Amino acid sequence: MRGLVGLAMLATLSAAAPAFATGTEEQRAACTDDAYRWCNDYIPDAYAVERCLRAHIGGLSPACRKELGGGRRPKRG
Repeated sequence: MRGLVGLAMLATLSAAAPAFATGTEEQRAACTDDAYRWCNDYIPDAYAVERCLRAHIGGLSPACRKELGGGRRPKRG
């Protein structure tokens, strides 16, 4: 059931958000959860979602940060 919900969310985001729809499968897979976590209010506006994700770059998953060009966070220490 969880996989079906995730697939439905991915399909919705892909269909409603052209920036994600034109991205690679890896980009969509990396950022879909973060988009729903941080930027749900901006869906389906793909450009607003991307701006929101970039604004929350420090809280995104490492995979999504990488896809957005944010790379890894520097280690503290």
